[in-house]
Amino acid sequence: MASEAKYQHIARMKTLVLDVLKPHLPHLPEFATFMSKLDGVNKVDISLVEIDEKTESLKAMFNGSDINFDALKKAMEKQGAVIHSVDQVIVEK
Repeated sequence: MASEAKYQHIARMKTLVLDVLKPHLPHLPEFATFMSKLDGVNKVDISLVEIDEKTESLKAMFNGSDINFDALKKAMEKQGAVIHSVDQVIVEK
């Protein structure tokens, strides 16, 4: 357990690419701006992949110094969005 804590402080998540489903509101610029305010996130790049009557499917890329996945997930949930899949992760020491 102690060795796991040691590695958590050394390795930092720098890039995270997610498949996200969100309602039409908030609009994409507002959603991206909200997500960019998270600690450890320096850049948010979100593309609309598909739209239907009630939802939007997004490809969301987050770059930063130390992205906290749990905080990111909770922030998305506050906006009514859910993560469908984690498509790419880059972690650096």
